[in-house]
Amino acid sequence: MATCPRCLGALTDDHKCPKGAFSRVADAISTISVGGIIGAAFVFIVAERPVGALVLAAAALGAVLAFAVRQAISGRP
Repeated sequence: MATCPRCLGALTDDHKCPKGAFSRVADAISTISVGGIIGAAFVFIVAERPVGALVLAAAALGAVLAFAVRQAISGRP
């Protein structure tokens, strides 16, 4: 079976190479940014005057959770 010279995948009739590196990085950064913003916003909704470390921790947790959900939905590691 022939292989694609770009992605080294199986070259079938309906072959499409995966997205480029820039597109994958842009998708990951946008997902992490949205997750971080949602996490930080959640802290401001719950607490009136949250401590900075709490906001930072919630933003990091939101980013990690958003990235994990994105990976689970896309089905790729």
